[in-house]
Amino acid sequence: MDMTTVGDPGLLDSLQHEVAVFARRAEQTRLGGVGQARNSMDRAAYLLLNRLDKEGPMGVKALAAGMGIDSSTVTRQVAPLVDTGLVKRTSHPEDGRAVVLQLSPRGAARLAEVRSSRRLLMAELTEDWSPQEREQFCALLTRFNHGLAARTQGKHPES
Repeated sequence: MDMTTVGDPGLLDSLQHEVAVFARRAEQTRLGGVGQARNSMDRAAYLLLNRLDKEGPMGVKALAAGMGIDSSTVTRQVAPLVDTGLVKRTSHPEDGRAVVLQLSPRGAARLAEVRSSRRLLMAELTEDWSPQEREQFCALLTRFNHGLAARTQGKHPES
């Protein structure tokens, strides 16, 4: 199927433009929140710490697979988090050669601070939205991100 003929071309042009503007603005502001925590944690660090917090300790390969990136990228991104004490690197209990990464207490506190700041920013940006509009936007953005991830991972048929 030729995807360029599916849907309203004007609407699809507007959608791709708004996504491009969003990406630029998100990168410019880093959607870093408000107050002292604003822009205090880069996107890679936030995503890594968030995953470790939600899923618990794991190896580099599992972390990389879960994030859809390669192990060398995770290793490179985790190094400063270990150096600053936000992530602890330990040996796997069953295979001493393998490394397990886990959120440190300092990392958990820092992540909580950044999450709170970002939550305040989201509240400010959507303060005139109804709860239903927030839920709908979140659901659609989640769906959009899942579609992008699937396409990136080769799970979406090319047209």
